[in-house]
Amino acid sequence: MNMKTLLMEAAQQKLLRPLDVQFALMVAEHDNPAVLLAAALLSRDAGEGHVCLPLSHFQPDEQAPDRAQALWQQLFALAGPVDNIESLLRVSPAVSDGTEATPLVLSEGRLYLNRLWQNESAIARFFSQTGPLVSADEALLTTTLSALFPPSGKTDWQKVAAAVALTRRISVISGGPGTGKTTTVAKLLVALIQTNTQPKCRIRLAAPTGKAAARLTESLGTALRELPLTDEQKKWLPAEAGTLHRLLGAQPGSQRLRYHAGNPLHLDVLVVDEASMIDLPMMARLIAALPEHARVIFLGDRDQLASVEAGAVLGDICAWVNAGYTPARAQELSRITGFPVPAGEGTQAGALRDSLCLLQKSYRFGSDSGIGQLAKAVNAGDPQAMNAVFAEGFSDIELKSLKTTAEYDDMLNAAVAGYADYLALLKARAEPADVLGAFSQYQLLCALREGPYGVSGVNEQLEQTLARQRRITPSRHSRWYEGRPVMIARNDSTLGLFNGDIGVALDRGTGLRVWFPMPDGSIKSVQPSRLPEHDTAWAMTVHKSQGSEFNHAALILPSQSVPLVTRELVYTAITRAKKQLSLYADKKLLAKAITVRTERRSGLAALFARM
Repeated sequence: MNMKTLLMEAAQQKLLRPLDVQFALMVAEHDNPAVLLAAALLSRDAGEGHVCLPLSHFQPDEQAPDRAQALWQQLFALAGPVDNIESLLRVSPAVSDGTEATPLVLSEGRLYLNRLWQNESAIARFFSQTGPLVSADEALLTTTLSALFPPSGKTDWQKVAAAVALTRRISVISGGPGTGKTTTVAKLLVALIQTNTQPKCRIRLAAPTGKAAARLTESLGTALRELPLTDEQKKWLPAEAGTLHRLLGAQPGSQRLRYHAGNPLHLDVLVVDEASMIDLPMMARLIAALPEHARVIFLGDRDQLASVEAGAVLGDICAWVNAGYTPARAQELSRITGFPVPAGEGTQAGALRDSLCLLQKSYRFGSDSGIGQLAKAVNAGDPQAMNAVFAEGFSDIELKSLKTTAEYDDMLNAAVAGYADYLALLKARAEPADVLGAFSQYQLLCALREGPYGVSGVNEQLEQTLARQRRITPSRHSRWYEGRPVMIARNDSTLGLFNGDIGVALDRGTGLRVWFPMPDGSIKSVQPSRLPEHDTAWAMTVHKSQGSEFNHAALILPSQSVPLVTRELVYTAITRAKKQLSLYADKKLLAKAITVRTERRSGLAALFARM
């Protein structure tokens, strides 16, 4: 058999996607069989969120079912010795080192799709900039920050983070839930305005999803109201945050953006929240659209799930956060903050290291919080610590099994109870704003999309339970009914709705319409027929929940081990809960899951090391 036939058989056995095979045939059908196989594997990996295919990973998939191992062996036998793959790629007309316009790029032992290689290279250059540095009056900064951050006996890393952002054009502030990222940004924005010598400072706020943007608007607004600004200075602050797609001017039905390198954004300062959700292509588009003078501050939790699409940009950046500042930078931050800021060793990735700060103290979860203790144990990948937390009997966490039909029904009934306030307001025909607020208090989270433990199965079963209990009245002829919650799955800038926005179907005298909260606090309604692609949202995936918080979150994990369930997924789900967490999972499978890290292969961290 030839390579083309074997690849098609691999697609039939679902070891590759038909798209992977077609891509390989398009770029290398008449090339060496090894190049054809490498192109197919690269396409598959890109579909799984990897940025590149390290040649060390050019090998049979050991995780594939036993029945597929023989086919993998045939594929690699036809490709020839693995040791030859780099030389074969280098002489292929489909491959270059990036200096030519080829579909594939080979760089430092890693094979890339050309566009992802360009994205990664641009991001590495951007975050490795050593200048121009922000000129700052140290004495004025010291006085301003001292007034905003009360004296503390220990090093106040929030103050250090503010100093980092005020003295660098590019800064990244990472920290878990409750570590004060928003408070820190509020204070540094006040300091920025108070020390600004320009007549105007255009500040914009953004986040990857509508929900995250609304949360940033609310939390930052609350923090800023408590800080000292004159009425004139307050005019500099934006009234609301928007999505990154809205910021960049996404065009309906097109990949084109209104703002790009040739038409940069009109701003002086940009604050971007939930940076862990930003994929490689979006980050590249964002930095390309920034004017040269603009200051940008990224906020995010490095331990959360990586973006749905390619890359784990924040994770790759924050891989250097524990390397410490360069000696000169540590001294500068010590002078400004009045705290001893330790320096790291060497100058490797120095420009990046000097722009980072990690917040570690959680002000939300104290020692009496089971949620906080569980998140800490999971983040450490420590099953024994996790089991010890469950054994403590904390009132804000519970672990339940879903092995039997009765236990599954109990979970559904618990969900009905969780949505009780929302359902009561539905029955009372309350105002849309109140109904939306009640819905956001409780949320079912799933690791999977399909199956009885996935979003589709749980949504269907919960709808049937609610219908039997006469809490909702589904239509026989339509998916729509009063109270149906939905999540937008595709951006529609014409309607002002974006991926991740949540709305509720209500009839308030003008027929059934879907009501959405906007980042500025207003409510808008849209006819169901006009909505872009959307899903029922009684349950949502953990990925989709990023950027959201709920008083009570309930996580449903599958009854068998699944590669998708990893430490980062469990940690992200746990930290969506503010007051109460319900876990529906097998304890042994959960313990196994938190020892497995999500892997996103890229060359970004290695590029930083060389810059």
